[in-house]
Amino acid sequence: MDITVFSAYGFERPYLTQAAATGHHALHFVALPLTLATAGEAAGSSAVAIFVNDDASAPVLARLWEVGVRYLLVRAAGHDQVDLAAARQLGLRVANVPHYSPYAIAEHALALMLALNRRLRQARAQMIRGDFRLDNVVGFDLHGKTVGIVGCGTIGATLAGLLHGFGCRLLGHDIQTDPALTWRYGLEYVPLDTLCAQSDVISLHAPLTPATRQLINRAQLAKMKPGAMLINTSRGALLDTQAALAAIEAGQLGYLGLDVYEHEKGLFFNDHSQQPPQDALLTRLLACPNVLVTGHQGFLTHEALTNIASTALATLGYWLDGQTPPNELLPAPTPAAVPAG
Repeated sequence: MDITVFSAYGFERPYLTQAAATGHHALHFVALPLTLATAGEAAGSSAVAIFVNDDASAPVLARLWEVGVRYLLVRAAGHDQVDLAAARQLGLRVANVPHYSPYAIAEHALALMLALNRRLRQARAQMIRGDFRLDNVVGFDLHGKTVGIVGCGTIGATLAGLLHGFGCRLLGHDIQTDPALTWRYGLEYVPLDTLCAQSDVISLHAPLTPATRQLINRAQLAKMKPGAMLINTSRGALLDTQAALAAIEAGQLGYLGLDVYEHEKGLFFNDHSQQPPQDALLTRLLACPNVLVTGHQGFLTHEALTNIASTALATLGYWLDGQTPPNELLPAPTPAAVPAG
């Protein structure tokens, strides 16, 4: 099958090429993101593979259908960029890669915690200047601290296991509870307000939905312990970034670690080094010594890239064999109307 790969970055092409060879698929790499203007690049392909910041809204999906696309593969777990209802109406089959490597992202969240806690950014900057004083790089023990995990699915659960090994007290918040996390790690499920008020460190691992957009906002930031640490490796829009910057500058929030950014679309994954700064909010964040931002690289491990490529292309095998893959995405059911009276 011919597959057009949008937002095709150099770091993933070898993995996709190898997986495609196994399934005898032909890949057409397009460096540009999927948009209404670029959808025509998929002409001649029965499938497209898209990335996290591509546009798979209803008009774009309609255009893909017009040029012959019948299958859409999301090379990530998050799929908030896809209008699943529109895809269903067209007959376009959609799937994601839900479990490519929870360890990659959970370990990156932990890396951000430790780097911020031990002030590695400041320490390196001082060393480069020949300043070997320790006055400005005092950290704290993660052991014994309370860590709140917002979103206790596969990645959040993996992080819980890592933090349990550090000797942390664990709080969790999710729309569904997992008794196994309580039994294994002593994780206590609490309301979000309680989690914010009691946690020394908070890590976000929820999907982006209308209900979770800016879940951590000015009100929730005000409820956090003064000097608390906030980590987001899930979706940028879970956090009101402007409010987080205000909390950092006011000293309410002590540390902020981001691998995702609310306004990253069109910015992350590309080289803008020869251009003037394009995002004033991000520029202000990067200037804060207690803020650490990475460019959506939490997933970027050999294991994860291998699994993303192999799972995405294996999904086509299910469809071509007339089967329903376990990772196929369907729109959320419309709530039934409540009878009057």
